[in-house]
Amino acid sequence: MDATVPTREAGETKEAGETREVGGTREAWPAHRTRGPLRTSRPPRTRGPLRTPEAEAAEADTTGPAQTTEPARTTEPAQTSRPARTAPPRPGRSPALSNGAARAAARVGAFAVCQAALMVGAGLLLTGPARGLWPVTAEVAAVEALEDARTGTLDALSTVVSALGDTTTVVGLTFLVCLALVLAPRPPRWREAVFLATAVSLQAAVFVLITACVDRTRPDVERMDASPPTSSYTSGHTGAATALYAGLAVLVLSRVRAPWRKPVAALLLLVPLLVGLARLYRGMHHPTDVAGGLANGALSLFVVGRAVLDGHTWAARPPADAVDIAVDAAARRSAPARKQATVIVNPTVTDTATRERLRLVLAQHGYGDSSFVETTAQDPGGGRTAEALRAGAELVVVCGGDGTVRAVADALAGTGVPLVLVPCGTGNLLVRNLDLPLSPAEALAAGLTGEPRALDLGRIEGDGFPAVHFTAMAGAGLDAAMLEATSDRAKSVLGWPAYVLAGVKGLRAPRMRLTVRLDGGPELHRTARMVLVANVGAVQAGAAPVPAARPDDGVLDLAVFDPRGAGGWLRAAGVLLGGGRGAGEGRAVEFHTFRRAELSFTRPQPREVDGDPVGPGMRLAAEVRPGALTVMLPARER
Repeated sequence: MDATVPTREAGETKEAGETREVGGTREAWPAHRTRGPLRTSRPPRTRGPLRTPEAEAAEADTTGPAQTTEPARTTEPAQTSRPARTAPPRPGRSPALSNGAARAAARVGAFAVCQAALMVGAGLLLTGPARGLWPVTAEVAAVEALEDARTGTLDALSTVVSALGDTTTVVGLTFLVCLALVLAPRPPRWREAVFLATAVSLQAAVFVLITACVDRTRPDVERMDASPPTSSYTSGHTGAATALYAGLAVLVLSRVRAPWRKPVAALLLLVPLLVGLARLYRGMHHPTDVAGGLANGALSLFVVGRAVLDGHTWAARPPADAVDIAVDAAARRSAPARKQATVIVNPTVTDTATRERLRLVLAQHGYGDSSFVETTAQDPGGGRTAEALRAGAELVVVCGGDGTVRAVADALAGTGVPLVLVPCGTGNLLVRNLDLPLSPAEALAAGLTGEPRALDLGRIEGDGFPAVHFTAMAGAGLDAAMLEATSDRAKSVLGWPAYVLAGVKGLRAPRMRLTVRLDGGPELHRTARMVLVANVGAVQAGAAPVPAARPDDGVLDLAVFDPRGAGGWLRAAGVLLGGGRGAGEGRAVEFHTFRRAELSFTRPQPREVDGDPVGPGMRLAAEVRPGALTVMLPARER
């Protein structure tokens, strides 16, 4: 039977000076590890403030011998008193960067009124003075000819084609396309989504106004659909199909460079014509009603496209040097002298617009001369940071995901140089656990106006990769396999749900056998689906696989997940939702805290460090480096 090592119990409270058993020996419980009952949930912003170096020094003076077992901190960053600075209410904004949205909206409104007047006027003309003129007089014969040509096959085909312009179909497809335009590309295609949604909405609004002003009866033939309580003029199906499918054709032609874009655009443009023909065939409209629908949809696209899409004058785009203008204006404002910042940027997740806005935020806080340095596939950030340190950098800003943050933190470990976190990746685990804003500009402003806080780092090594630091989590088993199976394309398109889809595929993988040694204590033999070594507790979507882990408590947390069957996964979920209650040896989830842990596997297991796979292996060794990383965080009440 395995030798037992005490695990963290729910509701356990330790006071400074008491002792605990770690690795088979009795030692003082660290004063800063005085937690109350485990949290049953992770409410936002309910944790106490992270410790500053001054607070730690004061704590050491009052706790006496109980602090002797805590590893000494490598660096205590100096913190000078200075008046609190407040960030601008809208970080990264400037009048020089105005995109003319109000002006464009006003023009859309004005031209929409003209569009409605034109369409209503045409309808009143058709039902009034032009009623006895050609081609209006020939419309009845055309509709009757289509009625005589009806067959079973054409009836079924017209039903399908007519449904392409149905309200439910158009609204649903518009929503899905706009959602894809926002979620799939990096950066999101907001302009394109606004263009399509606004064009479809404008067409519908004008159509309702037309039917209220123009009363035209439907053709006197057998109608194959129930007659809606609207005028025959204009064809709503045709107008909606024009706004949607012709709008998609515009986006394909203007945004896609692939050779298939023209054939696809031609097919999309054909859809509104087929919908109009189907409505004529089914006896629902006169030919001029269909022509009116085509015109209404086309005018909606023209009006909105001129206002929203790039390259058109109505949008009043700022000049090419607008950011330079804004930066110069910010630099001219009276401000105290500040240090120069070095900005480490991952170009694959930080687009040009975000980078320019960050440059403006820096200028607004007195860092106008900051240098931007890009990472590469060969250097994910560590080398660039080391170069900045050799050049005398006094503040480092990192813009990227968890991997970029880990690389930069690895180079900054123990230096005392403060770090500002700007989330631009998929996970952003450290940012989420520190309750920082997820908007890059807001996160940068919060860091620049904050104060330095000392956070722990984990240091991990294994067979096949050298020792590196990590800020959030490392692990082996299911989570690492899930990360390996998630492609960059899937992360770009789906975001963090891509990890979930990849994780489902790995549920059938056999469980691992491993040996765990904590702080030099006896070996523990376990089976598991996955193991996590955590410096923070929460991941995406509010889940907290290691609920009690904190980045400033001087220890790391080990979570061993070994659910068996569907019931086991439900029990594991209950443990996590309950803030860790119900965990323990022999259960679905088991938690430990440690300063150093050694994990050995009976066969190679996939492994990861801060979301980056490091290859399969049979060993991991992790230890905590208390207070090794200095991060700029918003000041909080003490």
